Amino acid sequence: MLKKLMKKKHFDWLLFTLVIFLSLFGLLMIADASAVVAQRDFGDQFYYLKKQSIWLALGIVTLLGVSKINYQYFKKAAIPILVFSITTLIVVLIPGLGIKRLGAQRWLGIGTFSFQPSEIAKLALVLYGASFLANNHFKKQSPHRLWPFLIINALIASLIILEPDLGTTVTIVAIGLALCFLADVPSWKLLIFLCAALILAVTLIFSSTYRQERLLTFLKPNYDPQGASYHVHQILLALGSGGLWGQGIGQGKQKYAYLPEVTTDSIFAIIAEEFGFVGATIFVITLSLLIFRCLYLSNQTPDQFAKLLVAGVGVWLGFQALINLGSMVAILPLTGIPLPLVSYGGSSLLVTMTGLGMVLSISRERVRRKKRNDK
Repeated sequence: MLKKLMKKKHFDWLLFTLVIFLSLFGLLMIADASAVVAQRDFGDQFYYLKKQSIWLALGIVTLLGVSKINYQYFKKAAIPILVFSITTLIVVLIPGLGIKRLGAQRWLGIGTFSFQPSEIAKLALVLYGASFLANNHFKKQSPHRLWPFLIINALIASLIILEPDLGTTVTIVAIGLALCFLADVPSWKLLIFLCAALILAVTLIFSSTYRQERLLTFLKPNYDPQGASYHVHQILLALGSGGLWGQGIGQGKQKYAYLPEVTTDSIFAIIAEEFGFVGATIFVITLSLLIFRCLYLSNQTPDQFAKLLVAGVGVWLGFQALINLGSMVAILPLTGIPLPLVSYGGSSLLVTMTGLGMVLSISRERVRRKKRNDK
């Protein structure tokens, strides 16, 4: 499959190269960061590396496979994927069916395989939103035409917050808001949407002792370094010990069971510790290039659906990265959201690869149409 694609000039090699580089770099960091905890928990220092390698192989096949599909089929798949996503979000909340880890019921298991429905929900909302908003002209039609999308957005966000997963809930709301903005929904409607989201966020924070504690550790990172602030404190230690050039790959200390969630939420702290400020900055720039490539391509697309879909994927990955990196440098509260393409996790990687495969498909069609128009 890859050999055939290499012969095609319309394949977006820049986007593909960025995706593969970040994915392989993520695999390297997972191997490095997970060795100690993998040996402790499973008696195999390569446990996480082996599993993520399988997910990455499947992810690359998915990326290339989806990139070969005509993007018009994605519009037809929007409703089925949305229905599947909402169904799994409901099922995961049913006691005995959803798998509970670290106080959150976010996983569904089938044999030895488990996945997070909330990851699928991000792609489902982007697909449905692009399809729905592309078919409606909100400057010409009455306000009630927007309600179906807002209801779906609110339903998905509500189901995810019940798990609970505030970080993904915020991402879902941000995706919806961005899609409405890109679809030229009038500003007053967006303002109502934003105010409702802010009221919901404040209500959720102050209705939960756990979330209040997270907010307190954000405002005062050192108030309880051995208790509630432990995670934030260890992240800051990792960032600070990296200095300008880092301690060198494999030489970091925080992965020795000091830093919680070292392969998932906190993997950027290990990157900064071992590669330093310079290496961490290069990594952030590379990730930003991927996101901006998606946003750039959204302005080169053949139609409104393609534009919203590509921009939606860019906003989804960009906002998710912003939340993760923001929490790592203590400018946002910890939320437990993974770093796209880099953090350990099959659900996140496969869904992200699917979304980026759709972007590659649309980019390919963009070049084809341009060539036809030039003739």
